[in-house]
Amino acid sequence: MYAFDFVKPATLAEAIDALASEGAQALSGGQTLIPSMKQRLNAPATLVSLTGIADLKGVRRDGDTLVIGAATPHAVVAVEAAAHYPALAALAGGIGDPAVRNRGTIGGSLANNDPSACYPSAVLASGATIVTNTREIAADDFFQGMFTTALEPGEVITAVRFPIPQKAAYAKFKQPASRFALTGAFVAKFAEGVRVAITGASEGGVFRWTEAEAALSASFDAGALEGLSASADGMIGDLHGTPAYRAHLVGVMTRRAVAAAQ
Repeated sequence: MYAFDFVKPATLAEAIDALASEGAQALSGGQTLIPSMKQRLNAPATLVSLTGIADLKGVRRDGDTLVIGAATPHAVVAVEAAAHYPALAALAGGIGDPAVRNRGTIGGSLANNDPSACYPSAVLASGATIVTNTREIAADDFFQGMFTTALEPGEVITAVRFPIPQKAAYAKFKQPASRFALTGAFVAKFAEGVRVAITGASEGGVFRWTEAEAALSASFDAGALEGLSASADGMIGDLHGTPAYRAHLVGVMTRRAVAAAQ
């Protein structure tokens, strides 16, 4: 690992100032950044920790919306969101292992946008809003490909606003070592229709399965998905599964999520 400076601001304004310096990079949970630095794949001159900023932490309900601070660890979301958005809490409780859940944060996961991460599917399926220090970004506009988001340099996620659905569930086929999703499906039913987001399957990262959304909006039942299949084009192929295998899992996990939501 290369030498670097470390600062831990107490306020968001201090963090933004620190990130303006050349070579500075934000550090939230560090579950991807720190290993990449150890492998000398990333060499920021300064790490700006966001974990000391109280305003970026916490879970609270605001009417029909659940607001989660970006620096809130997965383990806290798993507990404090349970009474308001059980599907989201269950997703958070199934990320990684206890060490990852107590260090990793929702903001860090979304900013990294790993194609197999769990949170992006919940954000996209919920139609959530990502709040930054400068603006608000709709989930449909935020995710822009593998490890790519709409965030600008120096922009920091401060919170995520989740509309609370009538019914929702997440089903994940786990990679047994990492507990990342080989394929995961988050299904959320709202009065205006159903949203389905798939993670772990596509080379482009998280995506909405619009054909399933249309079928489930007409009839929210796993049987409504019979005869539907996702295309293998653009799916990830690796030692864990072929593109066709992951395309098959898209249907399997979506049906399981719908059944669980019932």
